[in-house]
Amino acid sequence: MFKQLETASKGDKLLTADILQQLKYNADGLVPVIAQDVESGQVLMMAWANQQALEETLTTGRVCYWSRSRQSYWRKGESSGHQQQLHSLRVDCDGDAVLALVKQTGPACHTNRRSCFYIELSTTEAVINSEPLC
Repeated sequence: MFKQLETASKGDKLLTADILQQLKYNADGLVPVIAQDVESGQVLMMAWANQQALEETLTTGRVCYWSRSRQSYWRKGESSGHQQQLHSLRVDCDGDAVLALVKQTGPACHTNRRSCFYIELSTTEAVINSEPLC
């Protein structure tokens, strides 16, 4: 399906259910989801979702993931209050990754940093590039 979409025109429409069914889920039925702040463009985190989590995200407007460690659904901010409200959910050209444009309340990372990507690598060292927000 995604190969056929390469020649689609702007404004063409498909059924969301068809796209979700055709995503390239891994052996565990999961697809990576990158969360990006809709206002700043900062990449906040990467997590996993199955089809049901993506459907819930679209239905509720609150981002839902699948926690591999807990083997359960995880609605961002359940315990911390640092929720992600969905602005837009997008699929890449190969159907093997999802981009969630979100409005993030508070830190996105469990370390209380704005982004999970706070360890910056060079050829010789790794530098922590941000402090926890709270």
